[in-house]
Amino acid sequence: MTKKLRTIIIDDETDAVDFISSIVGEYCPGLEVIGKAYNVIDGVQKINEKKPDLVFLDVEMPNGTGFDLLANFPDKDFEVIFITAFNHYAIKAIKFSAVDYILKPINITEFIEAVNKVTQKRTNNKNQGNDSFRMLMENLRTTHPSRLAIPTSDGMEYLNPKDIIRIEADRSYSWFYIIGNRKILVSKHLKEFQDLLSDRYFFRSHNSHLINLKFVRKYIRKEGGYIEMTDGSEIPISRSKKDLFLVHMSRFKG
Repeated sequence: MTKKLRTIIIDDETDAVDFISSIVGEYCPGLEVIGKAYNVIDGVQKINEKKPDLVFLDVEMPNGTGFDLLANFPDKDFEVIFITAFNHYAIKAIKFSAVDYILKPINITEFIEAVNKVTQKRTNNKNQGNDSFRMLMENLRTTHPSRLAIPTSDGMEYLNPKDIIRIEADRSYSWFYIIGNRKILVSKHLKEFQDLLSDRYFFRSHNSHLINLKFVRKYIRKEGGYIEMTDGSEIPISRSKKDLFLVHMSRFKG
């Protein structure tokens, strides 16, 4: 029989704690709720006392944040799923760091998917989470997270967005082309990276291409128009995107 993950729920809203507990009881047979807390101080105490495998952790609480709580566990040996509002200031840092999270109001399907991801991660690579959380804490110190976590076939790679030349869609996958003539295949849609990198000089020139404007060498008008990148690649540009691309480049200071 597979051992259940010992789980603690930490949220300042009692209704949220009760709801999460009921979802776990009904839909997550691999989890066992062993404790509940409603603020950072009690949460730290409960984790030290119960030694959980998994913590559902609210980001905003009255006497501190979930990140303040995690600062008490620099070498944590438990998994975390954040519970956060969509417009929370830290949502981009969380996404950049590939840390598991659930948005409020909680959707049961998304909740179960997050639990399944954590369960699989716990089974396959117990140490991977600590790297992501260290990067999260680093990314939280700035409004522009400095490293992007990319899930790969053998783990996780942490990239500086400034080193990404372009990203190309390949059905439900994305190819990352990186300086140094490297490329990485990632099992995520291009749209996910467009949302994350929209304020980083990245431009969606075509349905299948997201380019870093810093690596544009020139724009060629012939043959319908295309963009030549510094790595020699020729990227198509949609007719509807040409004017916007030229505006971006005219304002771009490099």
